[in-house]
Amino acid sequence: MDTDRRHRHFLLTLVGLFLMVWGALAIDPFDRHDWLLENLLVFGLALALLLAHKHYLPSRSAATLIFLYLCVHQLGAHYTYANVPYDDWWRSLTGEGLNERMGWERNQFDRLAHFSYGLLLAYPIRELLIRLGLRPGLWALILPVDIVLSTSAVYELIEWWGGEILGDGLGRKFLATQDDRWDPQKDMAVATLGAIIAMMVTATANRAIRSRY
Repeated sequence: MDTDRRHRHFLLTLVGLFLMVWGALAIDPFDRHDWLLENLLVFGLALALLLAHKHYLPSRSAATLIFLYLCVHQLGAHYTYANVPYDDWWRSLTGEGLNERMGWERNQFDRLAHFSYGLLLAYPIRELLIRLGLRPGLWALILPVDIVLSTSAVYELIEWWGGEILGDGLGRKFLATQDDRWDPQKDMAVATLGAIIAMMVTATANRAIRSRY
């Protein structure tokens, strides 16, 4: 019982920390309409976790990964994904631009966010599948990657649909393609790569744990 209480306290602490991050980044965002659209994802995930909390509480590892992903997402929502000033931050620390050093011609924060989606959420997806009855094993490593890829594709379709409805102004900010016609495919690819890396790390860690016993 004491362990369960500590676990719930840990989860509530993460919720409190996220609310602080959310509140700070909700102040004077780059574009309030885009911020509201981007936060539909956060509101949807929060509602799902709230409705399911009596049946499913994420482990500490899964909850921490979800927290980190949502923080990345909120940063993108505050500035809009195409305008996160990471290059300016890097320049202030090192004296040179990261984009120039890496040979990038566009803002790459949206790529980081999609990569983080796979890297940080594949493990919580795997945990949920196992809680629902999936046996740990090969399929418990393959299905999270498949779900990340399929949900990424659905999200890109939603972005396309939303961009068409919103028009050139807000739609362009919401899509954040930065005139890259292959942007949706690249976003799906980096999300899938992140999920593959996460499942490889999970498989390696599980194998190491089993070898100790």
